[in-house]
Parts: sequence; C-alpha cells; structure tokens
Amino acid sequence: MNTWFTLPQLPLTDPIPIFLLVLLIILSAPLLNKVKIPHIIGLILAGMLLGPFGLNVLANDKSFELFGKVGILYIMFLAGLEIDLNTFKKNRSKGLVFGILTFLIPMILGILSGFYILKFDWITSTLLASMYASHTLIAYPIVSKMGISKHRAISITVAGTIFTVTGALLILAAIVAIHNNNVGTLYWVKFGISALICGLIIFVVLPKVARYFLRRFSDSVAQYIFVLAIVFIASLLSDAAGLEGILGAFFAGLVLNRLIPNISPLMNRIEFVGNAIFIPFFLISIGMLIDVKAFFVSPQALLVAAVMTVVATLSKWLAAILTQKSSKLTSDEGQLIFGLSNGQAAATLAAVMIGHNIGLLNDDVLNGTVVMILITCTISSIVTEKAARKIASAELKAEKSHQKLGDERILIPISNPATMPQLIEFGNLIKRANNKKALFALNIESHNDENVASSKLMDSAANLSAATDNQLTRIVKNDINIANCIVETITEENITDVLVGIHKKNKFVDTFFGNTIERLLKETGQTIFICSQKNPTNSVKRLIVVVPEKAELETGFAVWFDRVKNIATNLSIKLVFYGNKETNAALKKLSGTYADLMVSFRELESWEDFLIITKAVKPNDSVIIISARKGTLSYNPLFEKLPYYLTKYFTENNFAIVFPKQVQSGEKTGELFNPLHL
Repeated sequence: MNTWFTLPQLPLTDPIPIFLLVLLIILSAPLLNKVKIPHIIGLILAGMLLGPFGLNVLANDKSFELFGKVGILYIMFLAGLEIDLNTFKKNRSKGLVFGILTFLIPMILGILSGFYILKFDWITSTLLASMYASHTLIAYPIVSKMGISKHRAISITVAGTIFTVTGALLILAAIVAIHNNNVGTLYWVKFGISALICGLIIFVVLPKVARYFLRRFSDSVAQYIFVLAIVFIASLLSDAAGLEGILGAFFAGLVLNRLIPNISPLMNRIEFVGNAIFIPFFLISIGMLIDVKAFFVSPQALLVAAVMTVVATLSKWLAAILTQKSSKLTSDEGQLIFGLSNGQAAATLAAVMIGHNIGLLNDDVLNGTVVMILITCTISSIVTEKAARKIASAELKAEKSHQKLGDERILIPISNPATMPQLIEFGNLIKRANNKKALFALNIESHNDENVASSKLMDSAANLSAATDNQLTRIVKNDINIANCIVETITEENITDVLVGIHKKNKFVDTFFGNTIERLLKETGQTIFICSQKNPTNSVKRLIVVVPEKAELETGFAVWFDRVKNIATNLSIKLVFYGNKETNAALKKLSGTYADLMVSFRELESWEDFLIITKAVKPNDSVIIISARKGTLSYNPLFEKLPYYLTKYFTENNFAIVFPKQVQSGEKTGELFNPLHL
C-alpha cells in the first residue's frame, strides 16, 4: 500500500535530516547546564546515544570524520590564537615544569601499571603510557567563553601541552619504527630534517605571508578562508614531518596570535564558526566511538578501562598539584590546570588507532581507551567549569575593588567614512572587553540632503561594531553648532569619554585641533581622546605612553590609566611608560594590581627631554601622549609644541593625545577642575 509518508531508514543517509538532527543536538546541549552538566558532556552523550553503538540513528561516516577532524584542529588552533603571549613568556618556566611533570608522571605510572597489572610487554606498556601522557584541551571552549583565556594558569597549561604532546607523539613514532624495524640513524636524521623544514615554514614563511595578506585584504570572507587555509597547511606540514596535525594547528594559532586582535571582527568570526559547528561535531563524533555493550561481553575490557582511567586521571592530578605547589599558584589555578589537562582525545585516539592497526593493542584496549576518553572528558569539563567560574569571579571582584570607575560610555562623533572604522576600532580598544554597550555614535546633520549619506554611515558604524559582538547606540541630531550639540549629548547620555579624529586644517590660520575640539576642551571635563590610526592594530607591538609631571595628582589619572591598560590588554602588547620618578611610582602602584600586565617604566625628568621619546619609538609602536587642559596641575606650556612633534616625528605611527578627565567626583556644575585658578 502506498503511503504519503514513510519513516526514514536508520541510520540516516540523507544529509538534510542528519544535519538538522546535529543542529538540534547542538541547540539543546546547553540546556544541560541547568542540571550542572557541562554542554560538552551533553554533546558526547548525544553521540553515544544516537551513534552506531546506541540507537544507530547516526552513522560515524566520512562527514563526521571530516567535521570531527576539523573540530579538534579548531580547538588547538584557538588555544594558540587566544593565549596572551606576554603572559605565556612570563610563565614559560612554570609551563616547562608542568610539561615535564605531566609527561614523566603518566609515563612512569603507565608503564608500571601496564606491565604489572594489565600484563602487557614493555613496548605495549610504553605505548599505553604515552597515551596517558598526552592530553587534549577539550575543555578550552569553557575558559574561552568565561573570558579568562589570558590567565596565567591557561598559559602554563598550554606550555605544558606543547611539551607533553610532542613527547608522546615522538614516543609513538619511535615505537612504530621499532615495530617495523625502521629504527636507525638514517630514520632519526630524516625525522630531524623534516621537523626542521616544517618548523621553518610554519614559523618563518607563514607569518610573512599572513602579515602581507591580512594587511592588504579586508574582505571578511577572504580573511576567514585564508586563516583556515593557514591552519590546514600547518597541520599537513606537521603530519608530513611525522607529528600529529594538532601540533601544526596549535602552532598556526601562535603564528596568527599577534595578527588577529581579540577585539577584531575576524576573531569574532573564528570563534563563532568553531563553537557553532566544528567543535560540536568533534564532540559528537567522540561519543559515537563508545560501545557500552563491549564491557558486558568482555570483563577484561572493563578492567583495562578502569586501570586506564584511574592512571590517566591520577597522573594528571599529581602533575597539576605538584605544579601548583612548586609555582606557588592558588588551589583554583591548580584545579584549572588539572581540569584542562585531564581530557584525553586527539593524540590518544591517534595512538590507540595506530597501535591497534599494527597489532600492539588489542580490542580491549581500544574499547577501554574510548571509555577513558569519555570519563576523562567528563571530569575535565566539570572541574574546568567549576575552577574557571571561581577564577572569573575572583577577577571580577578584583577589578571592582581597585577600579570603581563605572562602565565606560564612549561618544564618537562620526562624519567621515574614511576615519569612522578607525574610530570605532579605537573605541573598542579603550573599553573593557565585557562592556558590550559602551559605544555611542553621534552623527550631526546640518542639511536635509545629507540624511541618506548620514544614515548609511551610521549603518556602517553599527555593522562594524556588531561584527565584534558589541552594540552601538546611534544618535542622530540636526544642528549647525557642532560643539554645542556634542556638549548636549555628553550631558544627556552621561558620557565618560569622547573620541575624535585628528582635525584636517582647512585654512592657514586654523588650529591644529580645530575649533570644535578647542571648545570641547574648554566646556567639558570628560576624558577626550584625539587619535590618528594610520596602521592596522595587528601591526602594533608596543604602546608608548608619555606622561607629564604631576599627572598623578589630577582627577582623571586613574581613568585614563584604565583606558590605556585596556588597549594593552586587548592587543596583548607591552606597555611602556615615560615619566618622572614620582609619576612612575604612582603608575607602578596602579600597574601592580594587574598581575598579567606586561609593563615597563622609563624616566623622563622633564618635558624638555621629549625628543628622547622620538628616538626610542619604533615603526610598530603606537604612541599615546597624556596632555592637560590649561590651568590644571599637570599643564605645561610646552604642550603647545605637541602639534609640531606629532607632524614631524610620528607621521608613520598610530598616536593619540589624551586630555584627562577634569570633573571632580560628585560635582554637578560642569565647572572644570582648575586648582591654579586660571
């Protein structure tokens, strides 16, 4: 009998229902957070339930193999891309300690347990131990979402991951060579040469290609595809050199780290696509490998799974605790290191599949490995989320305790399509990353025929802000007096900072800043940034900040420091202050409250020595000059020479002039703080 509707045969073969089901799984997984189950575990359990060893709704076919492989590469790539390289360098010795511990302890316990408990020979036990030694940062998306990817505990874990995964893969390569009777001087010479060539291409050639492409091509789709291509090129090179592709993906992240700022639209796209599609596919594919029925058929498989899980978890816990004690970390940091390093997936799967194919590992080890992956990933997700939440809360409390400044509310008057993108980008740099509603764009129309152009400009500004996951508040007014309109908007919207571009002189007698900015400086007390962005932010390597004497006595000292600190943090670059002894002492006190801030101090005895800075500034430096309004404590008549210095010495650098906040705390009259009564 013909029917108008037939149930699909299982497993599903039509791409449409398969993809729809996967999307529904991804969509529903976060709901498990309400019952304290990380969504990562929900995705693995879904793969286990619907996979070939469960209800057989989904087949572990080439599509899941493809997306799953991309998913694990994506996790390792993001770990390299989001890490704070300055924090990484500061903690590399601690990371090396952790790397040695998290490699040697699992190796020792793994070899002993494999030989004496599971009764394997020494070669098989060594291969088994190498699987415990490696780990996968499967819980990394958790710390990324909580905004603590730049924390020192993450840097230590990532540094240790490089060491232990490389060591585990080298042991795997050696065991395979021994099994195939290929071990000899020639083998290691070939391996060394191929690894050297791989490293040179990844760390020397690819950065130059990436720098050239990302600076000259602004198309969003082209940039994203290019980044993916770099990841796969690095992965292929690692595979060709005898290492796993996950190392190449991680190295690709390190290579692109400086070129893709955290606040950029490109970074937002990379994270979005990975977390929405590729990483969930990988987690579901992990669940599909688990065959629970195998443990009821073979009790030996259950013993193998129990021993593997206990040894892998215990050894990683010991390594994390010893690192915590030796490096004087907090207990939460130790738990975070353990949580991140306990997950077993990529390198472990590669080792067990290779060992099984060449006959060193039996079916019991294969099934036990999959169970170990499930349990360690579960422990990894739960421990990481708990520790990450505590660390994120502690950072938030610390931020509030020493910076009671309130949220930034940044006004950006926009009128020029050529400079608007740079102003929006700079606005995102000077605010804290978690303040998603900080930007206010003001467009002042003086003629009716400008309405269409103004609307398009405002749409472009809003789209640019949305691309970085920030919300832009649009303000459109009609006024012939631009300065008065800006002042009114500052009052109406409770603005804290005003950001404007460098004024283009129209007449010989015109001032450097322009009449509008001159009036703003006289009639408002908000922090005012006058900036010129000539170079892409991904080319900036240092932030040079020149501070006049007595700046620490001004009302807005802590405010502009906070904004400057945000720039350095968002770009992961070094901060260099130039000031006299008293000013530098105050800056050191503020900087000391941020453990991960890379900062140094240079002495500038007086403003007459300003030319010292011009000799120290490099092409890839960005320069910020702290100025002052007339009549304030830190004002210096030599500030009048700033236009000359800027046009003569900093034409090729990004620079900004900052006029600090001058409204006294609690003052409502709008009168400027003028202790000299000028």
